[in-house]
Amino acid sequence: MLIPDIGLLLWMLVTFSIVLLILKKYAWKPILKALSEREQSIENALNEAEKARAEMANLQADNENLLKEARIERDKILKEARDVRDSIVSEAKNKAKEESDRMVSAAREAIQNEKAAALTEIKNQVANLSIEIAEKLVRTELKSSDTQKALIDTMLNEAKLN
Repeated sequence: MLIPDIGLLLWMLVTFSIVLLILKKYAWKPILKALSEREQSIENALNEAEKARAEMANLQADNENLLKEARIERDKILKEARDVRDSIVSEAKNKAKEESDRMVSAAREAIQNEKAAALTEIKNQVANLSIEIAEKLVRTELKSSDTQKALIDTMLNEAKLN
């Protein structure tokens, strides 16, 4: 077995202590500072990522709300359009019905007027024919003056009664 020399051990201890002091004074502080800064930057990055995630969740919720509102607005507009269409169709049907009723009424009135005119014309023709027939009958029957006087008396009596 090998026994180490005390002198060598002492010099190794001194050298190690000097290196340790130098490292402590010049290297440990910058290394610890760099580690601390790195730790801080990682923590900040994690915080920023969490904020970004929360913001994305908020944006997604806002987008969902906007989509929902847009769908509601679309449905409202479609309903209004259907209502307007139905009212226009109903109004057009009502106008068409009123127009057809007016035309039927005008046609009926025209038919009544034509019927009344035809009846008046027929009555006038019947009256004219009756007068002509009566005139011819009276001429043939009233050739004598006695017959004429009897007819005049009868007519006067009937006229007084009416």
